[in-house]
Amino acid sequence: MFTGLIRELGTAVSLRRKAAGAALAVKAPLISREIVLGGSVAVNGACLTVTRINGDLLDFDLSDETLESTTLGGLKPGERVNLEPALKAADPLGGHMVTGHVDAVGRMRSRKKTGEMYKIEVECPREVLKFLVEKGSVAVDGISLTVVDVLADSFTIVIIPHTAQNTTIGFKETPAAVNLEADIIGKYVARYLAGASGQGGGLKKALSESGFIKG
Repeated sequence: MFTGLIRELGTAVSLRRKAAGAALAVKAPLISREIVLGGSVAVNGACLTVTRINGDLLDFDLSDETLESTTLGGLKPGERVNLEPALKAADPLGGHMVTGHVDAVGRMRSRKKTGEMYKIEVECPREVLKFLVEKGSVAVDGISLTVVDVLADSFTIVIIPHTAQNTTIGFKETPAAVNLEADIIGKYVARYLAGASGQGGGLKKALSESGFIKG
């Protein structure tokens, strides 16, 4: 589990394809001091397991599923990446609950600067967009962000200077691909409601009879 608060901007050192999957090496001077072998790190929002630690270099194995479902397969040596180690029990939950399981890949459609802020529109697949609500949470490349607008096939976010300076979203340009993860709570609620609807609309009927909704 993660919070979506990026701890370090690391650097991709190499991405080596194997018969199945790939091996990724990332330079992470800060979090390499605290991470342990077998620990979890979110790399651009994708939860990966540390398979080797060599000084400030962390190695990860990427499955074919990860390569197909995230942007990690396109990383180039020298490219910066957002890093967040797994949440510890005593850590503050400053962002929102992020699993590190990427739902889909979106694209930055536009980026406009207003004063010191950036408003970014992100093209978003329907399977993720349906879980987003205005003022709700979304993880973009592992960054916990607040949804401003939910549009027909996209959503908007506003980036403050601190986020722009300390994460990859501050220097990515359109139409850069980004990893998206919807709020896990929204996904569970949607699944529960869909199940209730499949049982003769029992939940909706109960809410209507209790006066919470009309119709």
